Amino acid sequence: MNSKTWTRIIAPALLAALAIPVQLAAQDAAKPHHPHQYHHYQLVNPGTFGGPDSGLQLPPLPRAGVLNNRGTLVGWANTPASDYPYCGFGNCYAGDAFQLQDGVTTDLGRLPGGFDSQVNWISESGAMTGPGDNGQPDPLPPFPLPQIHAILWDHGSMTDLGTLPEGGYFSYSNGVNSRGEVVGSAQNTVPDPNSMIPGYGTQTRAFYWKDGVMQDIGTLPGGTDAQASLINERGQVAGWSYTNSTPSAICAGFYNYGFFLTTSSFIWDKENGMRDIGGLGGTCTLAIDLNNRGQVVGLSAIPGDVNLHPFVWEAGNGMTDLLAGSPGATAYWQVTINQNGVVASGEQDASQRWHSLLWRKTGGKWKKMDIGFDSVPTSINASEQVIGYGNIPFLWEDGGPMVDLNTLVPPNSGIQLNETGQINDHGEISAIGVDANNNYHAVLLIPCDENHPGVEGCDYSMVDAASAAAQSAARPYVPSTTQNLSRSRWSNRYHINGQQSPDR
Repeated sequence: MNSKTWTRIIAPALLAALAIPVQLAAQDAAKPHHPHQYHHYQLVNPGTFGGPDSGLQLPPLPRAGVLNNRGTLVGWANTPASDYPYCGFGNCYAGDAFQLQDGVTTDLGRLPGGFDSQVNWISESGAMTGPGDNGQPDPLPPFPLPQIHAILWDHGSMTDLGTLPEGGYFSYSNGVNSRGEVVGSAQNTVPDPNSMIPGYGTQTRAFYWKDGVMQDIGTLPGGTDAQASLINERGQVAGWSYTNSTPSAICAGFYNYGFFLTTSSFIWDKENGMRDIGGLGGTCTLAIDLNNRGQVVGLSAIPGDVNLHPFVWEAGNGMTDLLAGSPGATAYWQVTINQNGVVASGEQDASQRWHSLLWRKTGGKWKKMDIGFDSVPTSINASEQVIGYGNIPFLWEDGGPMVDLNTLVPPNSGIQLNETGQINDHGEISAIGVDANNNYHAVLLIPCDENHPGVEGCDYSMVDAASAAAQSAARPYVPSTTQNLSRSRWSNRYHINGQQSPDR
């Protein structure tokens, strides 16, 4: 496949946090305790709309929100048509947003005149949001790009959220809650060489949209640019903002995300406005997840910017460095939290080996459990099942060993799983894999358990965890060809200097 890859811009996928009644019901229905045994999973491929590939909006920033507790998966899928010269999917096939629900894939369409659309987030109520183009050229970037607008899909209707009232041609939605509140990023027309969305050359602004009105919610004091990346069911918003003009090498180097200057993270709501959540002494603090309790987790640089550490921020308690006392340790790109306040994070130790860690607060202190090597987590659910990837796309649960998800799905699925996205409170998993033709596919994994009876093709026998782990260890690692291609069309569209990268 002739693909053009572009370094990432900030194209977040937003947390649609769970309403409390839904959370309690989900915990009741969560996987029963089977010590050191795993369920098989049935792999459901939503397919494409006639093109080669499909994908999901996945981490590193922020955590994935493409699967809700109703088991609805959202993303994008190619059509046979061309979207040249925009080439938004890492290839030059146009594509549409999709919804997979109860085994049925629905094409959610695109804006009038547009080439592409995608869903970044789905709320518990089924409201969905993401970007799409309108087919009109954007006059600001120096290379061919369409005007991209945030979209809301709700109860069968599609709404173009437009752009900022102050001007601009770009808006990109990252999250939506069940109240229909949408947050994201938008470009205005004020020149800015340090734009958080590289290639545009204008200020990036955090927006909040409700009932037809898009509002610029501002920046932290001293800042010029901001992005809103997460919203919970209470209407609390988390995001990122510049705070001064001092360059931040550690932030700018974070997967070429566009945080060129000193960056902090904020929490915002209508009543209290924007508040800085602080940092650990360096020039970069990046919120990655937000739950309904208002707890924020992410990464923050320690003094001297020598390393990034995972943090938990709580109203009234401020920010806690989860790796305090370990200055030589550094965090990897993902930190995530469930609705009960249990955290999963990645860490690189002094020997340069990666670990996945589970953090629980006990007696007022955060205590960690090492759950596996050569891996980083991407999601944790209410039952403390953890998924992630590294050498393998893994599942961890019940204190057992990590197992390769490829050993739990039917061997004849035709898909080699590479990246994990999200696990909901019913144990259903969003992931990405590759077929025999090196095309990548968004997939849904359904556990063959007591809460999913009668799933066609399910193997309801249990898998011994030790045997599964042995299979995982013996399985040859296949490097992911999907990384930075399948997660988001527009995430891969721009080089950090606005220049096209070579064909891969």
